[in-house]
Amino acid sequence: MWPFSRRSVVPVLRFNGPIGMVTPLRPGLTLAAYAGAIEKAFSLSKLPAVAVVVNSPGGSPVQSNLLFKRIRQLAEEKEKRVYVFCEDVAASGGYFLAIAGDEIYADPSSIIGSIGVVSRSFGFVDMIEKLGIERRVYTAGTNKNQLDPFLPESADDVARLKAIQQDVHDVFIGLVKERRLGKLKAADAELFSGAFWSATKAAELGLIDGITDLRSKMLQIFGDKVRLRVVPADRPGLLGRLRRFGSTGFDEPGLAFADDLVSAVETRTLWSRFGL
Repeated sequence: MWPFSRRSVVPVLRFNGPIGMVTPLRPGLTLAAYAGAIEKAFSLSKLPAVAVVVNSPGGSPVQSNLLFKRIRQLAEEKEKRVYVFCEDVAASGGYFLAIAGDEIYADPSSIIGSIGVVSRSFGFVDMIEKLGIERRVYTAGTNKNQLDPFLPESADDVARLKAIQQDVHDVFIGLVKERRLGKLKAADAELFSGAFWSATKAAELGLIDGITDLRSKMLQIFGDKVRLRVVPADRPGLLGRLRRFGSTGFDEPGLAFADDLVSAVETRTLWSRFGL
C-alpha cells in the first residue's frame, strides 16, 4: 500500500479509437491532438504514476510510434511509472500504444495482439473495362503510379510494398521485445504472426501482466483515498475542424465530408475485424 495519507491523484489518459485517420468530423488519435494532454498528465500530480486507457483497433504506425515515444520520454524525464489498461481492443497500433506501459492490464474479454502490418486495397481493372471507361494518368517517375487499383497488379509493386511492410513490422517487433523483456513466453512465429487473443491468453503469452481494471489496480497500489482524473485531449470543436476547408468555394466541404464517409468505412472495418 502506498503510504500517502492525503488524497492523491492519478492522471488518466484515454486513447479511444483508430490511430491517425484524421478527418474534420472524425479526428483520430495523433500526437498533435494529444501532445498537450500527455504533457499535462505527467505534470498534474506528485504521485509517481500515470494511467493510460487504450481502446483502439490500430491505424497509423507512425502516429502509434510518436505517441509511444512521447509517453516514454516523459515517463523517464518525470520518473513516473505508466500503468496501461486495455478495454475492448488493444490490437495492432493499439497494442503499440499499450507497450508504452511499464505494466499492462486488461479485462478478461479484451482483445490483445495483432502484432503485424497490413495494407488493403481493391482492383477495378475489369470493372472499368466493362463500363467502357478510359482512364488517363500522366506521371514523371517510373514508380509514381505503382499499386494503382485501376491497373493490373504488378509483382514488382507487391514485392516493394512487402519490403516496406517488413521494415515496419521489424520496428514493432523490436519494441515489443524491448518493452516486454523477460516476459514473453512463446516463439516469435506465434507472437508476431498478426494473430490476436483474449486477454487471458495474452497474459499466458506474456503480452500483458494480468487481468484487472483501472480503479481496482489503483486502489490496490495507492489506497482507498486515491482519485482518478481524466486528462482530455485538446480537440477543436466542429467549427475549428471545418476551418481547414478554407473559403474558396463549396467544393472543399463536400470533399471533406466524402473523406469522412471513407474514414467511417475504414474505421468500421478496423473495429469489425475484432468482432466489434
